[in-house]
Amino acid sequence: MSDLTGKVALISGAARGQGRSHALALAREGAHIVGFDLCEQIPTTRIPMSSPADLEETERLVKDAGGEVLTVVADARVSADTQRVVDAAMERFGRIDIVVANAGIDSIDPTIDMPDDAWDDVIAVNLTGVFRTIRPALRPMIEAGNGGSIVITSSCAGLTPYPNHIHYGAAKYGVIGVMQCLALELAAHRIRVNALAPSAVRTDLALNPVLFELFTGRSDATAEDAAPIFQNLNLIERPWIEPEEVSNAVVWLSGDMAKAITGIVLPIDLGFMIKGPFNAKDAAIRIDGSNAAGLI
Repeated sequence: MSDLTGKVALISGAARGQGRSHALALAREGAHIVGFDLCEQIPTTRIPMSSPADLEETERLVKDAGGEVLTVVADARVSADTQRVVDAAMERFGRIDIVVANAGIDSIDPTIDMPDDAWDDVIAVNLTGVFRTIRPALRPMIEAGNGGSIVITSSCAGLTPYPNHIHYGAAKYGVIGVMQCLALELAAHRIRVNALAPSAVRTDLALNPVLFELFTGRSDATAEDAAPIFQNLNLIERPWIEPEEVSNAVVWLSGDMAKAITGIVLPIDLGFMIKGPFNAKDAAIRIDGSNAAGLI
């Protein structure tokens, strides 16, 4: 797809899900991988997060695919941590060409009941964490004079509102603004900046008992039970995007085939956006905390 031989890609949220898929896809095109992840649970999300063993598995898979890889346990919310990742990348590989700001969390709370710390945590990871992942990589990228590519994971929730996700939506709309500002600032250095807007991707962030219960109203619901409801949101008749389909876009935006492209938001959504899945009745606040249609 793209010849990324010798390029170095820094990826946040690399322990599993989309981040792991991106690491593998970029490695298969010849890139060296620097992947980091928090690898612990943030208490305000009931969705299980990654572990150190998950990050180790990403490292093993990249190596098995023939790639060179460095993994680091680090927190995208903390500037000292992201600087440590960049320093480790420069010490190991001597360059950074690609940054994939991918780390993200979610929690599900109607705004009327949302705790302050739930807001704070989602904004910290999904918006501030994007900024703090990218910022320390900019100086070595600019000083190297090689150009480069930055890819930010936004969401369809950054293009259209989702009920019960005001913090997630604020962050995902926000990173599109981050992307556009950086595209302006970095174009003179031949560093392109773009964002991806996936809908539901078949990872632990979307396929988990918390969302299955939200979609179906049943605490014992399975992926099979929830799949028809997910599918109903999409124009193309599939419930979820595969992580590899998002990774294909990451690889494309990282390579020379997209060298004329900067400042865009690319939906990867099975037609989710054009179908227009939510309406006022679906999204109405219920004082009892319920949601009329059980939609995210």
